[in-house]
Amino acid sequence: MEKTSVVTGAASGVGQAVSLKLVQNGWRVAIVGRSAAKLEQTLRMAGTQAAAMVPVECDVSDSDAVSRAGSRVMEHFGRIDLLVNSAGTNVPKRSLAELSLEDYRKMMTSNLDGAYYWTQAVLPAMRAQGCGTIVNIVSDAGKLASPKAGPAYVMSKFGLAGLTQSTNAEERARGIRACAIFPGDINTPILDKRPTAPDAVAREKMLQPDDVAECVMLCVNLPLRAIVEELMIRPR
Repeated sequence: MEKTSVVTGAASGVGQAVSLKLVQNGWRVAIVGRSAAKLEQTLRMAGTQAAAMVPVECDVSDSDAVSRAGSRVMEHFGRIDLLVNSAGTNVPKRSLAELSLEDYRKMMTSNLDGAYYWTQAVLPAMRAQGCGTIVNIVSDAGKLASPKAGPAYVMSKFGLAGLTQSTNAEERARGIRACAIFPGDINTPILDKRPTAPDAVAREKMLQPDDVAECVMLCVNLPLRAIVEELMIRPR
């Protein structure tokens, strides 16, 4: 039986690295992103293994779009064994003194609501199968607030940790497990949205997207009887 997965935020950063790692390990992957052109970059990076990928253009903050996309993925694959919620964003003006209501809502819908929408989209299939894994890419900002992350980002990540716990509390009896990964600083394009973007030297010392992808594979490859409920990884 072929293993099938959905990865959001698959056009760059951690989502892209996870998608590539999955196809390298024999998974079929629905790669989800807002831009078809950027998803093409992920397909090109996959080379000959891109045949196992299906690009899905979808704004995760749009609940109706997620519902339609989930249905398309099910029609194509027939089952969904894994969901990786990796889509997320931040804004330069992120402090309480600067954060606009528009940017606050943007972060909550992208970082938290989108993961909830996709979780609800895949759960019926996983329940019918009697098994499934959901991995949420959170952040160490989901453990402890810091001015570096900003309140909206922190709130969304605390919420994502709560979604993970709630999924396990309600769905583990149905064979479904949820894993929350809490990375420290990662060298991804979201760094460009900091008030002052880190330089190349600083980025080199950070976690790299592939480091987090390896954590996802750890959570996924364990026997279904085992759940990595929380995993924190930081740069050395």
